[in-house]
Amino acid sequence: MKASVVIRTYNEEKYLDRLLTGINNQKSERFEIETVVVDSGSTDKTLEIAKKHNCKITYINKEKFTFGRSLNVGCEFANGDFLVFVSGHCFPVYDNWIHELVAPLADRVCDYSYGRQLGAETTKFSEYQHFAKHFPEYSVLPQEGYFCNNANAAITRAAWERYKFDEDLTGLEDMHLAQKLISDCGQIGYVASAPVYHIHDESWRQVRTRYEREAYALQKIMPQMHFTVGDFFRYFTASLLTDASAAISDRVLLKKIGEIFMFRLMFYWGTYRGHHEVRQLSAKMKLKYFYPTHHERNTHERTKDSRTTSNESEQ
Repeated sequence: MKASVVIRTYNEEKYLDRLLTGINNQKSERFEIETVVVDSGSTDKTLEIAKKHNCKITYINKEKFTFGRSLNVGCEFANGDFLVFVSGHCFPVYDNWIHELVAPLADRVCDYSYGRQLGAETTKFSEYQHFAKHFPEYSVLPQEGYFCNNANAAITRAAWERYKFDEDLTGLEDMHLAQKLISDCGQIGYVASAPVYHIHDESWRQVRTRYEREAYALQKIMPQMHFTVGDFFRYFTASLLTDASAAISDRVLLKKIGEIFMFRLMFYWGTYRGHHEVRQLSAKMKLKYFYPTHHERNTHERTKDSRTTSNESEQ
């Protein structure tokens, strides 16, 4: 059986070599592994690195890029029975990552799996707390609810071919497909034994934009959800106090308090804007706003899962 690792790239040279080296070092007697790169116009050394590692490379026009469309292009180009998704700024913790992530699919325990995410050397303090909350140390196979995250995930080819990723969403294409799969009695599974390090080297503006586009996408997945000004102040204050308490325990409060304040402010202000202000944008303006063509890189991570009522979003 073959597992195809599909990686979306746009100027990912900083961590791509580390990711591809980690993929090449994977060990599995059960799965043959190939790596597919879907590039949307990189101008750095991304393609040079991908070629050095003998990746299969396909392309998508930058102006036509969406997270879902890029993945669909990569899945179509891949040959695997199982399709593994990983962000270009992630890299595996262990050499059995792919085996652990794909095994529940091959064993028919679930149709779509996602693995643990951990912070790395440059991860912001509050994002460490975020990862710890939403990616626990224990697996749930299968899980309740349709949360999953394509920064570290795998799906059977049959499930992808049946549903495919929505090509118009500004994010959360993973949860949208999972929602349809669950409604047809499919299964989602969380695999804690398949962790990756996930690094967001983002400006505060990029953090805010990431959560805006995820909140906007969430309106299609969960139209009953509303995020008010009151919610903004309530969740911002609660998260600020919780993170500050964790920082006190780690004896880093004075060093991290400014970073904690800014991350949570951008998180919840972006969420609020995504639920309200961007509704006025035209389809063309949404693409321009959410998928800027220069240095702004918005990653595909997650927001709240169906098991909670707070508007915590990932990635």
